[in-house]
Amino acid sequence: MVKGNQRQVILVHSPDPRLFEQAIFILRDDHKPVTDEMLLKEAERIIGTGRWERRRNRATMAVVWILTGAFSTALVWLLSVLA
Repeated sequence: MVKGNQRQVILVHSPDPRLFEQAIFILRDDHKPVTDEMLLKEAERIIGTGRWERRRNRATMAVVWILTGAFSTALVWLLSVLA
C-alpha cells in the first residue's frame, strides 16, 4: 500500500457487462481543471472510440470486397460478351 499518495480516479460502468464491468481512468496530476461532466464525456468517448473504429474498418473492408467482386463479375461478363 502506498501512503501519502492521492490520485483522482474515474470509474465508468459498462453498458454491456459481458466483457467488463467498469473502466478505471486515473487522472494525471498536471491536468487542467475541468467539470465532472467533461471528464465523464471524455472517458465515454475513449471507451467508445475503439468499438466504432473497428466497426467502421470492418464495414469499409466489406464495401471494398463487394465492389471488387462486382467489378470482377462485370469485367468477366464484358469479356465474355465481346469475345
